[in-house]
Amino acid sequence: MTAFVRYLLLTLSLPISTAPLLAQEYTVKGYVLDSSRNYPMEAVSVLTSTGKGTITNTDGFYEIRVLENDSIWFSYLGKSTQKFPVLRIANPLQFDVSLQVNVPILREVKIRPRNYRQDSIQNRQDYAKIFDFQKPRITTVTPQYGMGMGFDLQELINIFRFRRNRSMLAFQERLLLEEEDKYVDSRLNKALVRRLTLLEPPILDSFMRLFRPSYDFTKSADDYQFRLYIKQAHYRFRYGLPPDPRYTTRLFPIEE
Repeated sequence: MTAFVRYLLLTLSLPISTAPLLAQEYTVKGYVLDSSRNYPMEAVSVLTSTGKGTITNTDGFYEIRVLENDSIWFSYLGKSTQKFPVLRIANPLQFDVSLQVNVPILREVKIRPRNYRQDSIQNRQDYAKIFDFQKPRITTVTPQYGMGMGFDLQELINIFRFRRNRSMLAFQERLLLEEEDKYVDSRLNKALVRRLTLLEPPILDSFMRLFRPSYDFTKSADDYQFRLYIKQAHYRFRYGLPPDPRYTTRLFPIEE
């Protein structure tokens, strides 16, 4: 038996490694602070080279899943940090960074925020008759006693109350539009937009009117997508570009 054959048999007799071929996945988390390292930075984008992303919360905290061959970086108001390779992060579970941004210290003002959900429920209760209104239709009823069927007389009368029906439907549509506007207002609030863009009135007011997103987009977007839209809209606003109709145009009409 030649030496090569003995080597081949020895190689085939060794146990086959069951180690996964896929890259290992890690969790990286920590806090993003300002340049003084005293104040947390909210709404900072945390991005990876594989396309994942998240944002910091009000405490400046973030958490993101990454691959071992991945890199992460941080972006705020269009300015990005260097990329940090995951394998070079000493402690992925406490990877705190500071950005070269000065946070102005303002006197704390406590304001009781309006609760959109509670306001909406109350509005639905106050105008239940309008929200529940439907176009009258001919319906049949079965008498409690006797045989046969008949028409619902009240619905039959309502069918010919044209002015009243038009008024009810118009009022219902107006209430639905107001409800949608209030929902957009609850997400596109000045405090959030000012934090993300650093704009101040009256330019802030002009920006919010011009780049106000549609209800359809606002309802479907999560927090990361919605704040990313504000940042992208601010970029277009700065360079005189028009709003992107994908985010500002209603997709579906109000159903009657």
